[in-house]
Amino acid sequence: MDQAPVRRVVIAGGGTAGWIAAAALIKLLGPLIEVTLVESDEIPTIGVGESTIPTARTFHQLLGIDEREFLRDTRSTFKLGILFQDWAREGDRYIHSFGQIGKSTWMGDFHHFWMQAREEGWGGELGDYCFELQAAKAGVFAIPEQGHINYAYHLDAGLYARFLHGFAEPLGVTRIEGRIEGVEQHPETGFVTALTLASGARIEGDLFLDCTGFRGLLIEQTLQAGYEDWGHWLPTDSAMAVQTESVGPAVPYTRAVAHQAGWNWRIPLQHRVGNGLVYAKDFLDDDGARALLDSRIEGEKLIEPRIIRFKAGRRRKIWDKNVIALGLASGFVEPLESTSIHLIMIAVTRLVQLFPFGGVGEGVAARFNELSRAEIEKIRDFIVLHYHLNQRADGGFWDQCRTMAIPDSLAERIEAFRDGAIAWQASDDLFRVDSWVQVMLGQRLEPRSYHHMGRMIVEGELQTALGKLKSDIARTVAQMPAHQAFLERYVAG
Repeated sequence: MDQAPVRRVVIAGGGTAGWIAAAALIKLLGPLIEVTLVESDEIPTIGVGESTIPTARTFHQLLGIDEREFLRDTRSTFKLGILFQDWAREGDRYIHSFGQIGKSTWMGDFHHFWMQAREEGWGGELGDYCFELQAAKAGVFAIPEQGHINYAYHLDAGLYARFLHGFAEPLGVTRIEGRIEGVEQHPETGFVTALTLASGARIEGDLFLDCTGFRGLLIEQTLQAGYEDWGHWLPTDSAMAVQTESVGPAVPYTRAVAHQAGWNWRIPLQHRVGNGLVYAKDFLDDDGARALLDSRIEGEKLIEPRIIRFKAGRRRKIWDKNVIALGLASGFVEPLESTSIHLIMIAVTRLVQLFPFGGVGEGVAARFNELSRAEIEKIRDFIVLHYHLNQRADGGFWDQCRTMAIPDSLAERIEAFRDGAIAWQASDDLFRVDSWVQVMLGQRLEPRSYHHMGRMIVEGELQTALGKLKSDIARTVAQMPAHQAFLERYVAG
């Protein structure tokens, strides 16, 4: 590869991906590089990724973003997890929270204690031992002065891009307005050397970030990096999104409600609600999807629903030559677990750590690609888990998901949990043991056995310890303000 020094970074495309990249690079590497972002007001952004996971807070802290300012400018709300309805069976409900469940030991995780307690007839629900889950269930929220609460955000993606634009430009990012009409390459290496705009301008660079969405103008249309299709595991291929007026207080969780050919989301913001219907065209046509979406929304529509087509999968090379794909240009795993914005943030963080100051080499690009592949494949497995473990009786789509062949890596996890309630988080896993356990049990995967470490505790002590943990959580939650009330005070503060 080209070993010419890298100083000029050019970001093709704005939106959430482009401005996250611009903000991070200029804040963390500003004195060492030049950052130019090219975007066109004529090209609309997808802008439906309105839900995050707690890693967004870590990213904001890294950049020194003030939380209250962010919440005010993006009209965001707090998020403690996702409420899943009708997934395993119609009528089922469970929350995948961001919290820690109980207290684990080196020998085994907390859910083994709970399984013993349940078998003995006094354990209650697993969620009784999770602070964040109980707070979400009660619709309350607070950031304690002492102690800890694990949370994320619901945000307006358009306002978020604007907020990051306002953050990044004063730090030195150069924004150029214009439609990209051509991509120039070095005749021998194939490296991208410049973008040509409709105005005739040429934007030269050493490293290019492709944030052009599904079309992948640089990574695919120019370099033909290739795409690995995951449609046989994730058969939904369409989404219909609409914004509605708020009809009540914002709750601190996302709703994900299954339907006969997919699921719909509801995301509460300060000023509106984001709604969408994810579906498979083979099982539900667009007219049927619109009618179903209309029947599931509350409040007046603020915009007309728009259709988004997608193909689940990943770019075979996210970093190819001197181009790195971010956001939708790098691949797509549907937003069921709110991972889209995380994947942008972690990719940019990874780039900061591996930045090729001395020139783009094959070793660095290969390492970046391997880390990216391992993470997105494990996220893929977690999403497939929701679909595959279902007992719905409406046939068609759900029968296909239940009977389909799944990745070996996911089959191994399911069998380990079914055999002995064993769950794990590998070093490149985004989701923790608590997440796997909540979803597996929520999807009615019942282990045949569990670790008997609890039987070594003196009789009565386990029940006392779990009882105290449960009552402490219930008492704390009972003293917390409603999410809407805390949010209004916090933002105003």
